[in-house]
Amino acid sequence: MTQPPDQDQKKPYQYEERQTIDMSDRVFRVGDGNISGYTACTLGVLSFLAVLCYLFPSYLTTTDLRQAYDGETLKVVLMAGIWASFGFALLTFILGKRRRLGAIGATFSAVALFLGGYSVPIEEVTPSPLSLGLDWLILSLISSVVIFTFLEKIFPKYKEQVILRPEWKLDLWYFCFNHLLVAVLLLIGNYFVVTVFHWAASGQLQSAIQSLPLLVQVVIVIFCADFVLYWSHRCFHEVPRLWNVHAVHHSVEHMDWLAGSRNHIVQTIIDRSIAMVPLYLLGPDKAALDIYVTFAALQAVIVHSNVNIPFGPLKYLFVTPQYHHWHHSSDAPAIDTNYAVHLPLYDKLFGTYHMPVEHWPKEYGTTNRLPRTFWGQLVYPFKRGL
Repeated sequence: MTQPPDQDQKKPYQYEERQTIDMSDRVFRVGDGNISGYTACTLGVLSFLAVLCYLFPSYLTTTDLRQAYDGETLKVVLMAGIWASFGFALLTFILGKRRRLGAIGATFSAVALFLGGYSVPIEEVTPSPLSLGLDWLILSLISSVVIFTFLEKIFPKYKEQVILRPEWKLDLWYFCFNHLLVAVLLLIGNYFVVTVFHWAASGQLQSAIQSLPLLVQVVIVIFCADFVLYWSHRCFHEVPRLWNVHAVHHSVEHMDWLAGSRNHIVQTIIDRSIAMVPLYLLGPDKAALDIYVTFAALQAVIVHSNVNIPFGPLKYLFVTPQYHHWHHSSDAPAIDTNYAVHLPLYDKLFGTYHMPVEHWPKEYGTTNRLPRTFWGQLVYPFKRGL
């Protein structure tokens, strides 16, 4: 929640083009060692973490997710990752550049092999309510990097913005932190919903919802969930103490698929809990719930990404990157607008819609700059009087 500077409301706002800072020194170029170095390091670390998942499945993996993938097939992927890490590490030494990254990757891969590597037996998972979602982190990171980095390079909005843009390490930390806590967050969310809203649950309503066609169930869930999320999001902007928490998310100044991960832990807990309320009360079929969760997860990433995909008429029906980028803008007319998560409908109904289709924001971030470290942002709301 920030107030735009005083201006003559009778004068139309003059939109300006964004001037991206020079990032030429961060560009990946063939032969400079960055591609091989970062690839070796990433594959090495992820391979090591994957072996830990096989060794301690009850404590480091999510039971539901383990049921959705084939552990034996992923061992083949693990084998490829380990040896590819060694290969790219060797390349860094041949090039004589980024050898430290190569050495880190090779070391983690060697430790992974020492612990059993892709020969570790698959053990039965004993469910643990407080397990870390390490497998979810690994799979989500790999798929996100492959899919969304590809999209950002094929359909970039800001072509000058590089993969390792400023503060990418901070947002990667948020990405890892929030994914590791997925089981804990689900536990907290379920406890909150059942404890607070059990009296409102209606078996008759839930039976009626489940009797509807699958697609209709999904549509109802989207509309109801977005209504709740709209008002929750709006409260985060318009209630000063809540804004101190939400400001962490808005402190991002370079938008890409990783930017949406920057959320204060307090907001993450509240968001996950609030989002479960309509799902719990409606009680849709599991298939409908799975479709909605997948849709919501993908949309949450894509709307923050650095893409300019021509959505056509769909941009008026669904929240798109351009729409949500305006929500993150610190340009005066965009402040405290576009609260909707899935559909622009509620912004239109409640007077918070802002979508100049011919323009994109000039500035991102908060008008008052926040600390630029994870720990600084963690304590920021408390210093401000949360």
